[in-house]
Amino acid sequence: MKNNDIGLVGLAVMGENLVLNLESNGYSVAVYNRTTSRVDDFVNGRGKDKKITGCYSLQELADNLSKPRKAMIMVKAGKPVDDTIDSLLEVFEKGDIIIDGGNSNYQDSIRRTAYVESKGLLYIGTGVSGGEEGALKGPSIMPGGSTAAWPLVKPILQAICAKVDDGSPCCDWVGEDGAGHFVKMVHNGIEYGDMQLICETYDLMKNVLGLSYDEMGNVFEEWNNGALGSYLIEITRDILRYKDDDGKPLAEKILDTAGQKGTGKWTGIAALEFGVPLTLIGEAVFSRCLSAVKDERVKAAKVFSSPQKTIPSDKSAFIKDLEKALYASKVVSYAQGYLLMKEAAKEYKWDLNYGGIALMWRGGCIIRSVFLGKIKEAFDKNPGLENLLMDPFFTKILEDAQDSWRRVVSTAIQNGIAAPAYSSALAYFDGYRSERLPANLLQAQRDYFGAHTYERLDKPRGEFFHTNWTGTGGTTSASTYTV
Repeated sequence: MKNNDIGLVGLAVMGENLVLNLESNGYSVAVYNRTTSRVDDFVNGRGKDKKITGCYSLQELADNLSKPRKAMIMVKAGKPVDDTIDSLLEVFEKGDIIIDGGNSNYQDSIRRTAYVESKGLLYIGTGVSGGEEGALKGPSIMPGGSTAAWPLVKPILQAICAKVDDGSPCCDWVGEDGAGHFVKMVHNGIEYGDMQLICETYDLMKNVLGLSYDEMGNVFEEWNNGALGSYLIEITRDILRYKDDDGKPLAEKILDTAGQKGTGKWTGIAALEFGVPLTLIGEAVFSRCLSAVKDERVKAAKVFSSPQKTIPSDKSAFIKDLEKALYASKVVSYAQGYLLMKEAAKEYKWDLNYGGIALMWRGGCIIRSVFLGKIKEAFDKNPGLENLLMDPFFTKILEDAQDSWRRVVSTAIQNGIAAPAYSSALAYFDGYRSERLPANLLQAQRDYFGAHTYERLDKPRGEFFHTNWTGTGGTTSASTYTV
């Protein structure tokens, strides 16, 4: 077929499933893979008798696309994407559109948008979330890049994305250059946080309450029918109930070292660059790093003693505490993620629709949940909301959860259970609600050893002072800056 609607480069699992998704929604697709045997395998296997054209070079791909040509790249992030873009630029023409649907760094997408546009073509860097199943049945799609490209790809991307109950698509234009991949990066960081919180919850249920895997599965099933209803809670229920061939829980036999592909780390790096206290997600990333040193942990377990267990007298009440603490900690994680997006939007002059982003995350993606509808409502009511914690709905959630939250963190500490995500979420909340923090002493220390100056409570903001603390330091001060 010479006039396919769209092309796709990269027939790994995500690429194959996106092709089948596109075809099932009425689009004809030309496909190419660098290892051309995969093209044969696909068109003669899963893609047989469908509106899919196998191509054995990028020139052949270009020849089989209607104009303006549209091609989505689904290859490994980094140099492979750049190489594929350069190869497509050789066979595409001005006005054609290149779409990167992989997990690229947003700074690469900023650079690539400018580069492709300089050649007279259009570029989109889009986050695609939902894993293999989402790619096949409808993922969350977060496109950004060349604004002129959006009307040309909007019908396609909104056709294949997930839909919420009222039919709204979980895909809309995010913003210029790297905005789409930035929002996907934050999504993945929040995903790290959600998963770590669930793992800490499991640890407390198993090693403090002594619940069986089936009992834990039942708790997660109950939670999934309430305010915590979400994809990650749902799959945790299924995982906990899953039995190995010998009838024992499979999860118990899985090595406790977590992998990561880097998007969580990128989120933490961006938070440091923008000066945003993304504490929970940072701890989630570091927890994976700590899990990786398994051999060291095994040695340390033989050297250091564990505290005597302090088991809550009322297990049912503590499970209720866990439910509230998990919800409150999730609120903090999302609040921090939104603060990061707001800072990036200021820096790059992106006009982000925060309620719209919550809508895009409500279906198809890994962090999809009932909870996101409340975030959309919060930003719909107040688009200029400074911090999600200050929305009345979430303020009440945190107020109601405080006692439970503190009991959960205290119980973890007393029992020697590492709960960095819960602890950092509570510490952020306590810091955020504090009218006065001990940073006054910190500023005095900085001025003492480095003459970095300080502001005074009894003077206007922006007026800086230096004290000769030792009597020998003089009156010269260093320059002041704020991250």
